[in-house]
Amino acid sequence: MTDGYTASYTPGMSKVMVSLPADLLALVDQEARRRSLSRSALLATAARRELGRRNPEAVAEAVARSEQRFAHVARFDAAASVRSDRDARR
Repeated sequence: MTDGYTASYTPGMSKVMVSLPADLLALVDQEARRRSLSRSALLATAARRELGRRNPEAVAEAVARSEQRFAHVARFDAAASVRSDRDARR
C-alpha cells in the first residue's frame, strides 16, 4: 500500500514510530555516526541481532538434555586431560 508521498522514498520499507528515552536516542545517534550508518540502519541491525538470539528457554532445555545425557559419565579434570594429550604428542 502506498500513500503517494512515500512510495518512492524507501521502496520495500515500512515506516514505524517508536518512543525512546532521550538518553537512549542520543546513544543510538552517537553510535550510528560512529559507524557511519543511518539511525534506521543501526536500529535494524540491532533488531536483527536481538531477534537472532536463541530463546533462553530453549538453551536451558538443551543444557538440561545434555546434563541428563552425560549424567552417567564420571567427573574428570579437563585441564589434566589436555595436558596429558599435549605431553603425549611431544
